[in-house]
Amino acid sequence: MYEKEAKDYLDTMDFAFFVVNFGYTKADYEALTPAEKLFIRKAYEDKTVGDSSLFEKAVEVAIGNTVCRKKGKRALSLWHKQQRPADKAVVQKQIEIVGEVEEKNGKNWVQAIYKAAGIKMPEKGAMNHG
Repeated sequence: MYEKEAKDYLDTMDFAFFVVNFGYTKADYEALTPAEKLFIRKAYEDKTVGDSSLFEKAVEVAIGNTVCRKKGKRALSLWHKQQRPADKAVVQKQIEIVGEVEEKNGKNWVQAIYKAAGIKMPEKGAMNHG
């Protein structure tokens, strides 16, 4: 029943979506291809789902930390730090530089670092490798 009337306004409704959510002008909207409009809508949907999931997790952590957590128990964290993988090319270059310095000056640089930090140099064999 309303399908025919809705078809007449689909383009207007689509334009309204872009104006309200992204601040597009009529010229901005008309400059988009149909494929661009679909990709923008999909990106917006992904962002909305991501934001909703983050909000859900934040509420879960907040309730867990304030209501459900027993005394003395560590609070839950919303964000967990993750170590980024090292850039192998950079690491290889740094290893080469260390090798060159050791060839020229020996391994005294290690002792200099310990001395500058005010830390006693560990004795050979004292480190536990395992």
